[in-house]
Amino acid sequence: MRKAVSRTLAIGDIHGCSRALDALFGAVKGQADDVFVFLGDYVDRGPDSFGVIERLLHLAKTCKVIPLRGNHEMMMLESRFDDGRMKEWLACGGRETLASYRHFDDGGKLADVPEQHWEFLEKTCVDWYETDTHLFVHANAYPDAALEDQPPYMLYWEQIVPTQAPHESGKVLICGHTSQKSGVPLNLGHAVCIDTWPHGKGWLSCLETKSGKLWQANQSGNIRTAFLDDSAPGGLEYSWTS
Repeated sequence: MRKAVSRTLAIGDIHGCSRALDALFGAVKGQADDVFVFLGDYVDRGPDSFGVIERLLHLAKTCKVIPLRGNHEMMMLESRFDDGRMKEWLACGGRETLASYRHFDDGGKLADVPEQHWEFLEKTCVDWYETDTHLFVHANAYPDAALEDQPPYMLYWEQIVPTQAPHESGKVLICGHTSQKSGVPLNLGHAVCIDTWPHGKGWLSCLETKSGKLWQANQSGNIRTAFLDDSAPGGLEYSWTS
């Protein structure tokens, strides 16, 4: 029997959209040799941050999972020790996150978050990931600095722009954070942003880095696929699978 070729699969900002994530998992059909690189922002804004983290913990039992830490995870972690940060976090989607953890008819509390989830956010998640061909970050990276030398603000908060210069390593940068409200990834050739706004009216995106295949799912469970293609209008030609 021919052995399946392992894939590196990058998944953009999920923001509590567990229904879209379930649909995406069903379409991608992860295998034991696959490497899933999640680009951060698992929590906030969408309805089921609790369920998203539970699903990532479950996936890690069968596939290799590299979860990056996004700015929303940082706000959630920092809110434990800073009342000002707590107010900022609640205003940026933290209320929806706490509501997904509530045990009673209230808004939810930090104490409702299980220790396993705090450990995932604080210890399992990483700031960046690198392969022989690609750089993975949540937000962005200076083109003239190695990933280990990037400041936290750049990795967590800086927006990507169409005029972004290629990274000095020659590797392709894969990022999220800068929401593409069209639902179409920003493809610069040397950099691709796959935050496609699943908690709004957009899609949750998964990109297979070697082939350029893209799977997208929304909260209604619809699936569409495409390949990154600089020659096509908008860079993509979609096929609907459901």
